[in-house]
Parts: sequence; structure tokens; C-alpha cells
Amino acid sequence: MICFPNAKINIGLNVVEKRNDDFHNLETIFLPIGLKDALEFIESDTLQFKNTGLAIDGDPLNNLCVKAWKLIQQDFAIPPIHIHLHKVIPFGAGLGGGSADAAFMLVLLNDFFELKISQEKFIEYALQLGSDCPIFIINKACYGTGRGEILEPIDVNINGKHLVLINSGIHVPTRDAFANITPQHSQFDLRESIQKPITDWKNYIANDFEKSIFPKYPAIAKIKETLYEQGALYASMSGSGSSVFGIFDEKRDLQNVFPECFCWCGEL
Repeated sequence: MICFPNAKINIGLNVVEKRNDDFHNLETIFLPIGLKDALEFIESDTLQFKNTGLAIDGDPLNNLCVKAWKLIQQDFAIPPIHIHLHKVIPFGAGLGGGSADAAFMLVLLNDFFELKISQEKFIEYALQLGSDCPIFIINKACYGTGRGEILEPIDVNINGKHLVLINSGIHVPTRDAFANITPQHSQFDLRESIQKPITDWKNYIANDFEKSIFPKYPAIAKIKETLYEQGALYASMSGSGSSVFGIFDEKRDLQNVFPECFCWCGEL
């Protein structure tokens, strides 16, 4: 059985407060995009994991897809499987690639073995695998709060616009990104701001991580600046970095502008 886990971007990301459990409460809008991995499995005598495409470091049996199987296997008598993940979404890029793979594996197991898991239970499982995982269970534009697991579908009027996504390959450790940020509430309501014209978003919608990451990694800041120079209606870093995206009126191929970077474009 095969599926195609997709990436997401964050439109706005406010780090609101530090929690007692060492996580942070956030406010963001998650937007699924068309950049995808490929994930499949077959039943097997032993649990196996194979990776093609972008190489995944570490013990294969510690991969999030394997952890998803183990989580389901605790509650349901499912057999061992052989997993094949073809990795396209860059790592440590603020795109939720690993979280998407884990969430899609949960759904794939449910569908194949007809487990009839409820969406509420899916969210519970997903949150055990990562804060970004629940959005991929719903997998449509949502206003996210809490750790990102409290999700409210929201209308983002960008149909027909085009996205250009740039990843420089710079890895920004998530722990470091949070360590250098001062939590605070935004002066603007993100749900109201997203309803304004896209050209106004830059005045109301921001990613709090840019304040600490851009001075330390000026190459990432330069990507955002260049996207605006190329005509982006709105540009921002996604998640805690390091990918930067621009939203355009028309399709743009900017690989020649960013020759050393991963560059992906698609319609929203």
C-alpha cells in the first residue's frame, strides 16, 4: 500500500509562552503544500525499513515511520511490515517532512488493516510522535495553537497563487531556535490578519524565529530579501527554519537565482 506524505509551511508563527512541560505554546497557520515523499509497506516476517532518495541518518528502526507502527502495534494485533520511504522533503527545514511521514503511516496502517481509528485517537497518536504530526492527520489549512495540536480549519484565500520554496541546506537545530527566542503574544490577531490582502501580510504576519535566526544565519535572511526582489507578494521562513517561501501571482522558476539551493515551486 502506498501514499505520498506532503510538506507544510507556516504562515505566521508566534511563540506565545513557555509551558511547564518544556514545550512552548504557539500560534500559527499551517498550510499543506504539494512537495511530497513516497511511503509504502507490505506485510513481512520481520519489521524492516528501507530508505531511498535523501539519505536518513541514524538507526533505521528509530525512524518515525517505524515508531508509528510500534505505537499502533501496542493497541492492535498487526503483523510486522517492510516499509519503504522515498525521501524528497528536505530535513530540518521547517516543512514537517518527518512528521508527515509518521502521520501518513498511522493513516496507512489504519486503512490497510481496517482498524477504524477515530480522528481524535489519530491526533492522540500523532502528538506522541511530534508536535507537527497532528496537522497531517487533518491535512488542510488550519489555525494551530497549543503545541500545534489544537487545530481549527481556516480559509486562506490563495487559490491560484504560486509558491516558491527555497532551502539552502543550512540546518537550524529546533532546540537552538527555541533557546534564542523570547515568547510573547503578537499585537495582531493571526486569524484576522490572514484575511487581509496578501500584499499586506508582511505588515501583520511574522515568524518570530526570524528575529533570532536571521542575524545568526544571514544567508537565510538574504533568501527572503531576494524573493521579495523577484516579485513575491509575501515571503517568510517556515517553522523554525531553514526553508523560506515566497507567494507569487504567477508561476516562477527561480532555480537560476538560487543555483546552490533546493528549489521547489507549485500552485497553491
